[in-house]
Amino acid sequence: MIKPAGLFFLLLVSIQIAVAQNQQFVYENKVYQPTIKTVQCYNSQKEQSLPVIALKSNERLVFSFDDLNAGSKNYWYTVEHCTSDWKSSRLSTIHYLQSISEDRITHYKYSFGTIQKYTHYQLTLPNTQIRPKISGNYILKVYEEGNQQKPVISQQFYVVDNVVNIGVDVVASSQVSLRFSNQKVNFTILHQMPIQNPYTDLKAIVMQNENPQTAIINTKPNFIKPGSLVYNEVNSNDFPAGNEFRKFDIRSLRYKGDNVQEIIKDTTTSVILFQDINTSKAKYSNLVDENGSFFIRNKEGSDDPTEGDYANVMFTLNAVPPTPNGDVYVVGRFNNYVLNEASKLNFESSRKGFYGNILLKQGLYDYKYVWLNKDTGKIDQAIFEGSFFETLNTYQVFAYYKKPGMRWEELIGYSNVGNVKR
Repeated sequence: MIKPAGLFFLLLVSIQIAVAQNQQFVYENKVYQPTIKTVQCYNSQKEQSLPVIALKSNERLVFSFDDLNAGSKNYWYTVEHCTSDWKSSRLSTIHYLQSISEDRITHYKYSFGTIQKYTHYQLTLPNTQIRPKISGNYILKVYEEGNQQKPVISQQFYVVDNVVNIGVDVVASSQVSLRFSNQKVNFTILHQMPIQNPYTDLKAIVMQNENPQTAIINTKPNFIKPGSLVYNEVNSNDFPAGNEFRKFDIRSLRYKGDNVQEIIKDTTTSVILFQDINTSKAKYSNLVDENGSFFIRNKEGSDDPTEGDYANVMFTLNAVPPTPNGDVYVVGRFNNYVLNEASKLNFESSRKGFYGNILLKQGLYDYKYVWLNKDTGKIDQAIFEGSFFETLNTYQVFAYYKKPGMRWEELIGYSNVGNVKR
């Protein structure tokens, strides 16, 4: 017999799914259904790397997700070419795909020995059915029953044709007031191809820690030299350095891992993390992190994708609201740094702290807390974490070129560098 609370949950999920099926795809990393968890997409050469592959190479993307409804579903997928700012290029599929335009996901496995039952789906791109033939930004769309009006997942990825080299240098901010909190990215695009007008035909985008929400667009080089375009304007590409990510280890649900205070097993599994404190006033501490990434691992089983269980992870931030009207969110690559109800923590005034639960699969996770000021709409990533120029971050630089007369932008260069600790 289903209890009233269970009926309410089932009704809530049904409503959420019905709403999701009436949504339209957006050109960002997004999950449209509440039962879809643990979406991963990376270059197969390095787990959790940014999903970038070289055009006409043997490089492949690994894309996977779990469906907590278990069973098997008829999931289809397609890819669409996009502009550098993630809008549709409005090209016909015959311009950017070598083969068919959509296909069904046929590789899936059922969970084994877990309290939370699920089905794990996996896809490799390019494959014999779907193969991009031009460089640029792409969006992968997953949907039900071959119907794109039933969106499930949208995932950004990149196909680069490396015809230019990008030299990158990360230094402390040139602005005196930000010297100890920010990092500045200078870069040079080295090319042998003719670029008639770099002010209108070329665009460069800089990103921190593989997070699309940090992207800064560069449209004009500061210096144009024979064979090189220099981007080093004093106040440009200046990023808050932040702090090293917080982390926790739930590879085992029998023994307490790093930052785990308690593990409670019943009909479901709950993990209570140690209380986090506000570190914005503390000094920089040299902690080892993965720059926001997460890794699915399971110490009790032999197959991470299908034997890793799920747990309700409780986050606690010992802090008070910094402004009267705002919310705290816990973010990382595990949730695409998205600020939504699932990632929001609730403030309990009697306990002077923020609390929240997120359902996560066994593994290693990086995370941090951010504050959304509702009055200004601004996100403050340093208010609970601090920002120190010594922090180790990675930076990604993309170079896009639109040839005169062409209808789309090519991704002609990509560079991924880590700053050197000073």
